[in-house]
Amino acid sequence: MNELLPLWLKLCYSAYVAITLIVYWFKYGPGNYLWFSDIALILTLPALWLESPLLASMMLLAVLLPEIVWSIGFFSGLLTGKPVGGLADYMFDRNLPLYLRALSLFHLFLPPLLIWMVFRLGYDENALLWQTLLAWIVLPLSYLISDPIENVNWVHGPGGKAQHRLPPLLYLAVLMLGFPLLIYLPTHWLFLFLD
Repeated sequence: MNELLPLWLKLCYSAYVAITLIVYWFKYGPGNYLWFSDIALILTLPALWLESPLLASMMLLAVLLPEIVWSIGFFSGLLTGKPVGGLADYMFDRNLPLYLRALSLFHLFLPPLLIWMVFRLGYDENALLWQTLLAWIVLPLSYLISDPIENVNWVHGPGGKAQHRLPPLLYLAVLMLGFPLLIYLPTHWLFLFLD
């Protein structure tokens, strides 16, 4: 069988993910793996090895727009010393060890990797449905089992703070609608158009 994705990339990515998951387990605990960016980091691994258009497309929907915002924050922080948007603020926290900040650079290379994979493998239009279903599992789990102080996937409020305008479960329901409509759907339409 002729592989569409190179073996060296699969091996390098596998090593990076293994190191990152081990370090994150001991530093942050398993609740950290519920972040959509970490889920994308993990599920891109089988997407690479299986050369799965569905998995690659799902992960692209999940992270393209948030990672663009993260990258804007990161590069604005590098250029001005003041990151924009809040997502990459921790990258400039001198109390956070440099090796942890370096591991977080996957936020920069994961979107281009997924875009390249989708162009090589094709965009699977079923990704919107499956990524939405995955989000509808991950968001309630993030609410139920992760530490509220960590606010994984913003299930307690936007950014780093808990919100108090809506009842918590109503806010969670709004979030469960917001991710598919505001994050996944625009990317889905874009790649349907480009495919």
